[in-house]
Amino acid sequence: MPLPKINTPTYELELPSTGKKIKYRPFLVKEEKILLIALESEDMKQISDGIVRILNDCILTRGVKVQSLATFDIEYLFLNVRAKSVGETVEVNVTCPDDNETTVEMEIAIDSIKVQKNKEHKSIIKLDDTYSMKLKYPSFDQFIGNNFEIDNDVSDVNKSLDMITSCIEMVYDKEESWSASDCTKKELTQFVDQLNSKQFKEIEKFFTTMPKLSHTISVKNPETGVESDVVLEGLASFFS
Repeated sequence: MPLPKINTPTYELELPSTGKKIKYRPFLVKEEKILLIALESEDMKQISDGIVRILNDCILTRGVKVQSLATFDIEYLFLNVRAKSVGETVEVNVTCPDDNETTVEMEIAIDSIKVQKNKEHKSIIKLDDTYSMKLKYPSFDQFIGNNFEIDNDVSDVNKSLDMITSCIEMVYDKEESWSASDCTKKELTQFVDQLNSKQFKEIEKFFTTMPKLSHTISVKNPETGVESDVVLEGLASFFS
């Protein structure tokens, strides 16, 4: 007689970027193994492939493409999927900011961790009286690079330029539009290179005000007795 199959519970959440409801299930043991092996490797491709595979397996709603989701959608979704697998709370080690040395282990309820949105955030950047630029959120590969410390020899300047060019969706004026998908990387880079400092800062503001997985906690240093607020941002902060 074959062994029985265990029913897996299903859950639902709203994607922060669109409000679309997505059904999902927790990790299974086989998927937890994939995650652990990927993280231990510290290899970007293994981590990326592992998270894509896990989320694709755990998302039950049809037509959802993980790679096309906004960065913060992936963070929020992955955190919740993992939470339903290992518990409703997550333990994190917080460094007390008053001495930057003492660490305190704290427990945070997953339900209290939300994607915070900035009222100043906008995806349409007015470059001048003629042209405007529409930006999209960073890709999945960039999400992996931002959340896990992996050695990279590329300079900060080149990283910034690559991020901007890859997030351009289109450039347009009142009569015509140019889709980034129809342009080469070289053409997009040349376009960004001709921007002045003010225009470039407006584009950078898109990234600095972008919605973030964030949670503020109050921590008391057991050595000094000083209480401080600490802001945890990004998936890696809750991945201890």
